[in-house]
Amino acid sequence: MKLVVGLGNPGKKYKNSKHNIGFMSLDSYADANKIKFKKSIKFTAEIAKFKDAILVKPKTYMNLSGSSIRKIKDYYQINSDDILIVFDDLNLPFAKIRLRLSGSAGGHNGIKSIINNIYTEDFKRLRIGIGNNDNVDMKDYVLSNFSKHELKILNQLKIDIISIIDEFIDGTNFEILMNKYN
Repeated sequence: MKLVVGLGNPGKKYKNSKHNIGFMSLDSYADANKIKFKKSIKFTAEIAKFKDAILVKPKTYMNLSGSSIRKIKDYYQINSDDILIVFDDLNLPFAKIRLRLSGSAGGHNGIKSIINNIYTEDFKRLRIGIGNNDNVDMKDYVLSNFSKHELKILNQLKIDIISIIDEFIDGTNFEILMNKYN
């Protein structure tokens, strides 16, 4: 079984924020496949099952995402190698996709929480660039909303994101995905 997690923050206030690109990506995937998320109090998340996968949007806020993921991973006995985390990356140019097999948190508190909760850095990542603005405090920047122009570009990017998630769930070798999309 595969676990695909989109990181973000719950609530309307954050719906279109840069930090919510993981949630937005899973919502696009769910829309494309006519999947509905259901609230799970047990896992503090919204969950959808599709094919041989569980799609998850933790509702713990970004910096505590790992606790929700650990509960799901343990309950369904999912190997770390079968986890894909979709999240925003300040260090990538806007709308640039980067797939990675593993790695450090790189300053991302959501990833740091996951590493601290599942005790490994060995899980797959789909990093989506949100760019950076040195003139704005990092916290304010990641919590700011995408512009209409940026949302239009992301709308085009979601085709690749949906394909990546599909191919991951279907078991395509991740190195092949990296070569194809990086």
